[in-house]
Amino acid sequence: MSEQMELLYAERLKRYTTALRNGKPDRIPIRPFVAEFTAKYAGYTCQEVTQDFEKAFTAARKCATDFDWDAVVGNMVYVWTGLTQAIGLKYYRAPGVGLSPQTGFQYLEPPEGEAFMREDEYEQLTADPTGFLFNVWLPRVSSDVVAPGQPNTFRNNMSFLKGGMAMMNYFGGFPRQGDMLRAECGTVGAIAGIFKAPLDILADKMRGYIGLTMDLVYQPEKVKAACEALMPHLLHVALSGADPDKNVPIGFWMHRGCVPFITQEHFDTIFWPTLKPIIEELWRRGHQTLFYAEGKWGAHLKNFAELPEGSIVFHCDRDDIFEVHRVLGHKFCISGGVPNYLLAYGTPEEVRACCKKIIDGVARDGGYIMDASAIIQNDAQIENVKAMTDFTREYGVY
Repeated sequence: MSEQMELLYAERLKRYTTALRNGKPDRIPIRPFVAEFTAKYAGYTCQEVTQDFEKAFTAARKCATDFDWDAVVGNMVYVWTGLTQAIGLKYYRAPGVGLSPQTGFQYLEPPEGEAFMREDEYEQLTADPTGFLFNVWLPRVSSDVVAPGQPNTFRNNMSFLKGGMAMMNYFGGFPRQGDMLRAECGTVGAIAGIFKAPLDILADKMRGYIGLTMDLVYQPEKVKAACEALMPHLLHVALSGADPDKNVPIGFWMHRGCVPFITQEHFDTIFWPTLKPIIEELWRRGHQTLFYAEGKWGAHLKNFAELPEGSIVFHCDRDDIFEVHRVLGHKFCISGGVPNYLLAYGTPEEVRACCKKIIDGVARDGGYIMDASAIIQNDAQIENVKAMTDFTREYGVY
């Protein structure tokens, strides 16, 4: 790495971490969570960056260099479909395979009667989460894996071999991508590690949303017990990928644990009691958590304000960012708030006006990171992303 690039990286890391700690850096950091947008900018299709993660890595580096961003994720097109196809997963649809080559990958919600976990299997999951996942869940979500006791097949054996090799290949590529972002672009890796709430795991990967809502009504005590059983496993997953230097936060992708997807009562009695202790334990070990609050979480801001000061970064999607700042800004860094529809259908002038309003209302005392409201896909216009970037660099100086 050249001395000049190392100095640039150090400058950006200081800027980014200062804001993450709710401080005031030299200027507002720019950290867009760009996914399929990178393909559009680099001249690839969604199919190319989803099926070939090296192209996705290249596209991320090109955007980081050309836009001069402070931090990015090494690859926000996070599902490499080569891996999901090697394992035989049924719940992803890949671009170019059942979708247009220019459409991002899709998650397939299981039909109500075909959920990957049945309503009467909570006790099995609670008693042995790992055993349940391997013996019951995996044969259901994979087209190749056979259940224990069934005749073995060549495809069953190959799914484990191919899946293991693919996983090592993909996840082993991220450290190299981080090194290349640093050496070639002077850009910081925005997050490290991954975390999901126990209730979201049940909804997303096991019962399906409809099945979970029925369970919350008819057997809430079993749902809570299952969430409690998953807590140590999810803590382990979060820590296993966390930044050893404790600079950047663990990514927490928040899905359907908010009102109106669940009731306030279920949030108070199940979602929050099985989430809060994990966040507190991560913070006790020195790790921030990025609350990537997809959708609207305004009904729960006071709950989040209970967490230790500095323990989280709150990313604002559909909520009123000025209300988020009022409730949380004295304790936590805030990011996001530029609507994705504006980046897709607005004009550069409208984007600049929106950024000015956010900076004036939220970022004057620091503790803010510029980004879109949600993950930036290929509907965003290049000139609008450039307007968000350039305006923040010029106007967002302290």
